[in-house]
Amino acid sequence: MIHPTGPAMARIKNTAPLDPARARTRKLAQLSRLVRLEDFARPVRQGGSFAQFLDSLPAILAAAELRELARRIARAHRAGRTFLLMAGAHPIKTGLSPLICELIRDGILSAVAMNGAAIIHDFELAFAGRTSEDVGAGLVDGSFGMARETGEFLNRAAAIAAQEGLGLGEVVGREINRHRLKHRAISIFACAHQAAIPATVHVAIGADIIHMHPNADGAAIGKATLADFHRLAEVAGSLSRGVVLNLGSAVIMPEMFLKALNLSRNLGRKVRDFTSADMDFVRHYRPRVNVVERPTRNNGRGIMLTGHHEIMFPLLIAAVREELRRTR
Repeated sequence: MIHPTGPAMARIKNTAPLDPARARTRKLAQLSRLVRLEDFARPVRQGGSFAQFLDSLPAILAAAELRELARRIARAHRAGRTFLLMAGAHPIKTGLSPLICELIRDGILSAVAMNGAAIIHDFELAFAGRTSEDVGAGLVDGSFGMARETGEFLNRAAAIAAQEGLGLGEVVGREINRHRLKHRAISIFACAHQAAIPATVHVAIGADIIHMHPNADGAAIGKATLADFHRLAEVAGSLSRGVVLNLGSAVIMPEMFLKALNLSRNLGRKVRDFTSADMDFVRHYRPRVNVVERPTRNNGRGIMLTGHHEIMFPLLIAAVREELRRTR
């Protein structure tokens, strides 16, 4: 065992011992308490409504934050403000496309921005009603990611977008509708195209399976996704008193959003007083700093909710609809 020596030990030895009997106490009523009985959860009776369930949640931590985010989305919608949903591909793979499409059809969502993988799963669901392959099995023989229809359709869409000077997301949605794919009703990009709202795609070249295909054109993909970045900057410029929600993108969308917001402000847009939220099943650095903290540092509100997309997002949207019902 090492015993402390030197001046520090001498100071400790020369200090008078503490006397707990002299500690001062105060009445409980004079001291702060963050948890109150009126904030506690309440039991829900069997067969109760969702509204009753929502009201039964404790007004504490994440439960309070979820209801606050729902109120802010509902408030933005009633005021005609922007509600931007940013996402990776995982929300599509966890079955949330029908909910997102319904938000678009009902005019609650103003714009959608997603990473490059999103159009892959969106197309495959619209085309075949299934997606998300067994990567490990396909990697053994090099067949992973080599679905012919997926590469041909989406790389052709990139070429068309580049030729027409349009964004990749807009053309993917348009082409899914034009080809009348069987399950296009749950295609986020097709729904956005029908509703004429921005749906942008932000590609990291080499990160998506379609970039391995023989008809991949880097110049076309780059031109189309750059057009979508500029579209995202326009959307970011309209966020004052609106809401942006990042759903499950750990890197691409937080980085895109930060630059798009900055470009918009650099060009003179006074973007302030908006709500910026992140929802994911783990907490990541970039969503926290680039979506929640930095953009709202001087004004606005940042919210982080942690949990599985397939549970938390339906719960949030049901809460939004309940807020809108109550304020009709």
